[in-house]
Amino acid sequence: MLSAEQNERLTRVGPGTPCGELMRRYWTPFLPAAKLLENPVQKVRLLGEDLVCYKDRSGTVGLIGPQCAHRLVGMEYGIPVENGIRCPYHGWCYDETGACTDTPLEPANSRLKDNVHLKGYPVQELGGLLFAYMGPAPAPLLPPWELFAWPNAIRQIGYSVIDCNWLQCNENLADPAHVVYCHYYFFEYVLERMGLTDPRALERLQEVRTATNMTTIRREQGFSHIITELRDFGLQKASVFTKAAGADEDLTEWHSATIFPIMVRVGGVNSMTNEYQIRVPIDDTHTLHIDYEIYMSPEDLPVEPQDVVPYYEAPIWDEKGEPVLDYVLSQDMVCWWSQGDITDRTQENLGVTDTAIVAWRNLLDAQIKIVEEGGDPMNTWRDPATMPDILIQEPKIGQNWSKTVELSRNFENNSDRYGSLMPEISALSKRLKQYVASREK
Repeated sequence: MLSAEQNERLTRVGPGTPCGELMRRYWTPFLPAAKLLENPVQKVRLLGEDLVCYKDRSGTVGLIGPQCAHRLVGMEYGIPVENGIRCPYHGWCYDETGACTDTPLEPANSRLKDNVHLKGYPVQELGGLLFAYMGPAPAPLLPPWELFAWPNAIRQIGYSVIDCNWLQCNENLADPAHVVYCHYYFFEYVLERMGLTDPRALERLQEVRTATNMTTIRREQGFSHIITELRDFGLQKASVFTKAAGADEDLTEWHSATIFPIMVRVGGVNSMTNEYQIRVPIDDTHTLHIDYEIYMSPEDLPVEPQDVVPYYEAPIWDEKGEPVLDYVLSQDMVCWWSQGDITDRTQENLGVTDTAIVAWRNLLDAQIKIVEEGGDPMNTWRDPATMPDILIQEPKIGQNWSKTVELSRNFENNSDRYGSLMPEISALSKRLKQYVASREK
């Protein structure tokens, strides 16, 4: 349980708020780069601020204030030009820093533009995602986290906008105990309600059991407790099973690894499929959930390089206005937004399975304090000499490709199925099976 004051401290993300100032010390992903190919000007709301992202005709990407400083016309309707964007009303032009570079129709000797400036935030692209830095200068380095920078792979980006505070989504990464009910019993009930009782539906249910690798806890036999450890990049957690509690063997099962402050890495060592789930605060009551999916291949089995990383929207609601619940991530989402806009944590009753939740909140508060004291929070780097080409969070991926088939997840039970790359992903999976078979002869 948190006090009302603590809850405010950890959830609010607007300018000047404790958590908002922490979030502004990081490069934050906010838009698939491919969206600017469809429309080079996009409205953006990020960390409680309304902004406009644009790509000018030279290829430069800017993220600036939402209204022209002249007559406050919306820059979402702006005209990209060679070096900036012009207001559609009177043509005032702004560059990627927000500086006004031209005020047409004003006298030739006018200095008006020199005194006009919109907010402007630096933007970088990595792995098909656009990242913004909204904190004080100088900006830290953009970390090359492994799945964004891994070579010889294909990628796609899924996203959803969830009507709740970011922390409700992010606390999921510190909650291994939810899997047994959310992704098994609840899933089973959803299929029952859908009338899917035929053999294929039952087969799907069995695939879910296998894919999430949580058989022991689903049987509710042998579970003892949750443990947590602070690792280099975030909090790691594990479920502990013991013979004394009824398990077949004493076992510590580590779960998906976190990257502070808003990412969790899902997928195993040696698996073809891995992903980052990223919970981006749009504002206090809305979250952009990014499912960054990567499908890897060995060096000697090259894949075609992608000119563009495609994106798709993972649905939360069906055509009848009912929640979509038959894929794994959607089951998480309903548990997040059904808590309300911002969970009232003064009313909760935590149990022994919430050890990692408490540890995560303590870590968040500790990093907020570091920023309040003028320091750099964890996972910020400023010296290029200390930054490798790829930041490896787990042991090297893809060392034993013979395990790719058994560890690759079932796409039908995940949001991948909504993406446009399913034919390519299926083809890569088939090639990998043939590759593994040829090496095992």
